[in-house]
Amino acid sequence: MSDMQDKHISTAFDRDLAELQALIMKMGGLVEASIQQAVQAFLDRDEELATRVRQADKRIDALEDTVNQEAARVIALRNPMATDLRTVLSVMKISANLERCGDYTKNLAKRTTVLSTLHPIADAGAAIRRMTREVEAMLKDALDAFARRDAELAGQVIDRDEDVDRMYNALFRELLTHMMEDPRNITACMHLHFIAKNVERMGDHVTSIAEQVVYLVTGEMPEERRPKSDKTPFMDEDGLV
Repeated sequence: MSDMQDKHISTAFDRDLAELQALIMKMGGLVEASIQQAVQAFLDRDEELATRVRQADKRIDALEDTVNQEAARVIALRNPMATDLRTVLSVMKISANLERCGDYTKNLAKRTTVLSTLHPIADAGAAIRRMTREVEAMLKDALDAFARRDAELAGQVIDRDEDVDRMYNALFRELLTHMMEDPRNITACMHLHFIAKNVERMGDHVTSIAEQVVYLVTGEMPEERRPKSDKTPFMDEDGLV
């Protein structure tokens, strides 16, 4: 193969990678917007905004499909090796984690309609807003780390997941207290716990994105993460998780 052909293939592959990265950044932007809107709908009891969040999840799902299709095409046509293959595989895993975050924002939005009919629980909204803002900030930094191939920033995102877990555990204890003090709070607190757990799970997926960035840059996954301090179960649409 001539040098000119090699250069042409390399340029085409670089263009493919740039397009995949652009899809990831677009997908990440949609997820960030969904997080913001879902928590705003929850705080304002805005059912119309919650509906828009649920509808936006379809766009996130469609982008994941596009990423997977493009990644498969790149692997088939370019036969990437070593670092290049690692890049394509990392993109697919990051896309999957973003899709899961979108699912959790949709779940959060689903609870807005129910909670709008129930008596509000003091301070729970503010606690969930703090959790959500931290997860959103983590996601922004994880995407920046991916775009800049910044393993140090990605490592900081991984460390910050512990803060989200602490906030979740504090809120969980607070909700238990409300339920014990007044059984009429149980229904609202169960829905709030579902929301808080979804936000905590989003933090886990953002952490997984940051771990993929570290792998992409260094060729090695970060050291095994600390054991999760959260041991509380919760109910999702499919049952106990």
